[in-house]
Amino acid sequence: MPLIDDLAREVGDEHVLTDPDLLSGYTTDWTRRYHGEALCAVRPGSARQVAAVVRACRAHGARLVPQGGNTGLVGGSVPPQANGHGGAIVMSTRRLRELSPVDTLAAQVTAGAGVTIAELRAHAAAAGLDYGVNLASRESATVGGTIATNAGGINTVRYGSTRSQLLGVEAVLADGSTVSHLSGLPADNVGYDLAQLLAGSEGTLAVITAARLRLWPAEPSALTLLAGVDGIASAAALHARIRSLAPGLRAAEYFEAAGVELVRELTGLPAPLARPAPAYLLAEVSGSAEDAERLAPLPELQDAAIALDPAGRAALWAYRERHTEAISTVGIPHKMDVAVPLAQLAAFRAELDPAVRAACAAGAGAGSPRVFAFGHIGAGNLHVNVLGPDPSDSAVDEAVMRLAAAHSGTISAEHGIGRAKAALLHLSRSQPEIAAMRAVKAALDPGGLLNPGVLLQ
Repeated sequence: MPLIDDLAREVGDEHVLTDPDLLSGYTTDWTRRYHGEALCAVRPGSARQVAAVVRACRAHGARLVPQGGNTGLVGGSVPPQANGHGGAIVMSTRRLRELSPVDTLAAQVTAGAGVTIAELRAHAAAAGLDYGVNLASRESATVGGTIATNAGGINTVRYGSTRSQLLGVEAVLADGSTVSHLSGLPADNVGYDLAQLLAGSEGTLAVITAARLRLWPAEPSALTLLAGVDGIASAAALHARIRSLAPGLRAAEYFEAAGVELVRELTGLPAPLARPAPAYLLAEVSGSAEDAERLAPLPELQDAAIALDPAGRAALWAYRERHTEAISTVGIPHKMDVAVPLAQLAAFRAELDPAVRAACAAGAGAGSPRVFAFGHIGAGNLHVNVLGPDPSDSAVDEAVMRLAAAHSGTISAEHGIGRAKAALLHLSRSQPEIAAMRAVKAALDPGGLLNPGVLLQ
């Protein structure tokens, strides 16, 4: 095939994968709900090769799907179904792995799109600094992918989302040209900020090849605590009290008894507390022992588990971070990533299970759905996972997202819109906003080369 031959000339035969067994890892996303068809997966090793691949796809009229670690949950990193028109080309950015020495004077670093978040965090730590984004998929999620989705993670309450870390990008546009602005100057207000435009664009405007990223002073962890609470309202209130007493609060996570029981069943972990609770708040505080001592009078923490050493903190975090793994072990979940204002969380959670049951009853017959709610309570971000409905039935997804919108929330807090939520974009963006987004897409990618069907239908 002429296109395959052209791609092989640009990146080498070994980096153009056409074998169906090899392609399967590129055409199905992490949830196993979303999959498509690809002519091949191509793995460029430099920005120059990325540009050559883009030009080749444009010349042959082939659609191109950029892909990082393929840890996405909304179908945005895998190709669409071919539907008789031939498959797309998946471009993996995993070989873009250049990682510059840390600029300790500016507290910045330049990283290739294929560098994983775990690698970036370790690189920063070796220089006495910290990267603000940290998430459970850190070993696989990449710099490029997290920028494309504006990922948040467990430290969003302290450092903000990926957009807050982004100081510049190098990217290849749909016409094959390369834009590069990696100086990291904090005092630079010349024109449009293309880096911020590409953050959250989900591969629809350009292929990110590298980024200049902000780093933060490393902060010692004073403690990690796990407290039992009556429910999400109590967790939100306790989070607010901890935040007022501990300025170094860097994580506040919420999860429920159903999730803990499943994690324990599949991992063999012991009970987290002496007495079981309907729900839990996990918080991590940076600072000194004095900072931790200010929390001691809180009555809600009298029966909490508190860890001061790395091993103890990791043991408490396991109850939260192993939720996703445990849920996916027992089925293919419907994963909805929503956020609502903190004042609306309790009302949203109270209506969630009835809304799920009603959607399942009206759908393709799911029996008794199992609902698992957990997430970054400091940001009002809940990951709603539902087991039971058929993977192809989107009724429960729509019900949860409509419920979030009804409570002044958003249908995507950090995972993006992808293919899964494109039809419901209007729940979180007005028609003028959507029109402006379409205009930007048409200006930068008039031929619809990049990530067709993602974000905008």
